[in-house]
Amino acid sequence: MSSFNPNNVNLDTASSEDVLCYMAISGNDYDGHLGARISSIFVILFVSSAFTVFPVVSQRMPGWKIPFSVYIFARYFGTGVILATAFVHLLDPAYKRIGPKTCVGVSGYWGEYSWCAAIVLASVVIIFLLDLAAEVYVEHKYGVHRDEDATNAFIQHDDHPDSNGESTCVSDLEKTTPTPVSNEKQADLASSGDSDSVVAERSFRQQIAAFLLLEFGIIFHSVIIGLNLGVTGSEFSTLYPVLVFHQSFEGLGIGARMSAIPFGEHTWLPWILCAAYGLTTPISIAIGLGVRTTYAPGSKVSLIIQGVLNAVSAGILIYSSLVELLARDFLFDPCRTKRRSRLLFMVACTLLGAGIMALIGKWA
Repeated sequence: MSSFNPNNVNLDTASSEDVLCYMAISGNDYDGHLGARISSIFVILFVSSAFTVFPVVSQRMPGWKIPFSVYIFARYFGTGVILATAFVHLLDPAYKRIGPKTCVGVSGYWGEYSWCAAIVLASVVIIFLLDLAAEVYVEHKYGVHRDEDATNAFIQHDDHPDSNGESTCVSDLEKTTPTPVSNEKQADLASSGDSDSVVAERSFRQQIAAFLLLEFGIIFHSVIIGLNLGVTGSEFSTLYPVLVFHQSFEGLGIGARMSAIPFGEHTWLPWILCAAYGLTTPISIAIGLGVRTTYAPGSKVSLIIQGVLNAVSAGILIYSSLVELLARDFLFDPCRTKRRSRLLFMVACTLLGAGIMALIGKWA
């Protein structure tokens, strides 16, 4: 790179690395507006926290009388947001930083293999193994098999239809109760006087592992966008309002998912999880401001770090959005609503969330 002269390029001797790195690598672009950048810390802190906490609080405050349709909207709109985040806000930026035909992607060992795709694949496989291990652990600990759960769920559906032909099987959309255990096991637990607490704890452990992986992937992404907002140049005026909506929608999705988890005696955990998401981006912005004159997000090292983190987060959210959210809610949930109007509304909310978040990807 030191001998590369962009004003006098010899196509016979210039390497693709020289050309691509000249176009991609940049220095520090900070251009002032310190007051507005400081305000972004508090604005994004407020909207991130408020939109994340609202579904959790409303679920615990029946006196608010929030319509059930509002909860469905928040939950499935958030599903669409997370789905679009995985592909548009994480996978695409990862390829733009470390994929083929990039400065990093044609440099050294990075140019010998499709590392971006490999990192995404490795993330998906690792999350799958962790998810499977958590399921097996919970089943082994509580002595309940999935086939027994499915059988009981379908028996409940067949034997107890309501007046509208709907199953009385209640999913976590309508009531955060765990899947029933087998009759024999339930009798044993009842005889010991702690069946409710044990079943609730089992349901909590099944759901919290998947949720923690989901939030972990989103937090990775929040760190990157927070740092970049603190040091970005002329794009700041556009990036600021876009990220306000970005963090609000992601927070709504996280909060809606969190409100469906039966935390039971773990009353402190949802507030810690809300705070973790709400604080991550503001703290990252503050760090970015602290190094605003020295940090170069367009340097080769920064591009590698951002690309790897984006690829890891993309793998996590691709698995979570497709398996934990879409497949489990729409395809494999025996308690899924049979009302076509409600199912259509759920799908429409998901598509709306994905569409809006994909559109935001034009700017951030």
